Amino acid sequence: MTALRSVIFIIAFYSVTALFVIAGLPLLLTPRWVTLCGFKLHARACLWLLRTLVGTTLEVRGTANIPKGAAIIASKHHSAWETFGLVPLLPDPAMVMKAELKLIPFYGWFAMKLRHIFVIRERGPAALRTLIADARARAAAHRQIVIFPEGTRQEVGARPHYKSGVAALYHGLAIPTVPVALNSGCFWPRRGFLRFPGTIVVEFLEPIPPGLDRKPFLETLEARIEQATARLVAESRRPVMPRPDPNLDTIAEHKKNT
Repeated sequence: MTALRSVIFIIAFYSVTALFVIAGLPLLLTPRWVTLCGFKLHARACLWLLRTLVGTTLEVRGTANIPKGAAIIASKHHSAWETFGLVPLLPDPAMVMKAELKLIPFYGWFAMKLRHIFVIRERGPAALRTLIADARARAAAHRQIVIFPEGTRQEVGARPHYKSGVAALYHGLAIPTVPVALNSGCFWPRRGFLRFPGTIVVEFLEPIPPGLDRKPFLETLEARIEQATARLVAESRRPVMPRPDPNLDTIAEHKKNT
């Protein structure tokens, strides 16, 4: 049943995405905020499909920790779910992504229209300078800069490897950084087509204020994200104890008396 539901969801997911992309082409000619509304509508539609077809719900915690205005949102990255699931949770996200994604027909057009931030990793230090310059422009427009500190998706429980990009943003922008923990990989694995029922939890943690040195910042960021993510993963795997059936006590008492 899980495999069947997963296949149905994948078909529906890509069908709805294709429909939104094609029907939404006129949005490329509208103001960016209108395109963003369409982007968020697509994300909500996909979340609805996941809930309806697979039984995977969403719980969001700690939204009070999201500052008003510009901030760096540094999120754990378990699966492709984060690429759309985080979008409707933030007022005006600017995603940090590989420059190659800009070349994908339709998707790349919308990514450029939404003024996401593209990074050419092969350029080394030059890439970091471009990243900071583009992020400053987005922050000046009071947007949230969404970055995955490990750079790519990680298996649940894999050893973390936080890269220098998030530290460069932290020092270059001097705005709060909000760590984000989640357990999406328990229900939408990094590899394979299976999707599992349960509750994806996204938790926005206490912001890290600007001003820390590079090493203390990375240590604080990693500790907060990894500890909270481990807690959410353990929570998602905790077996649900069945509720006691009051009728069993009645039957047992009857047998005892007879």
